[in-house]
Amino acid sequence: MNKVIRQSLTHTLIMLALGAVALPVLAGGGSEISEAPYNEIQLNPISMMEAETLVAQSGVYFFDVNTLEIWAEGFIPGAVFFNVQNWRELLPKNKDAVMVFYCANRLCTASNMAARETMKLGYTGVRHMADGIYGWRLSGRVTEKP
Repeated sequence: MNKVIRQSLTHTLIMLALGAVALPVLAGGGSEISEAPYNEIQLNPISMMEAETLVAQSGVYFFDVNTLEIWAEGFIPGAVFFNVQNWRELLPKNKDAVMVFYCANRLCTASNMAARETMKLGYTGVRHMADGIYGWRLSGRVTEKP
């Protein structure tokens, strides 16, 4: 009888698991499911190792696109806080200058958007560091505080 109960329980659990998989999965705020946007402008990625070699180099700009709270916890040395309304005024005159944009981590999209908007203005040296400030800190790299 134990064997019959175990088999019945196993079948029941399997059916429940399959039923759970079949339930609709909704993400976001309950709005209609839509296709992810496609960006015509592709980002030029930069690793933390490569970015670290550019810190404090003349003509290289680091832009931190985090919230003010994350910025206050520490940023890449020399980085400029970019999450402001007059961000265009922060850009260098030289449209070929190397600019590294970053935000919190790979889940943050603020730096993606900032980098793409900058590229739309004709800047050619735009780089994107996806690991962000959290990756930078976790790797033990030096940061500054305001």
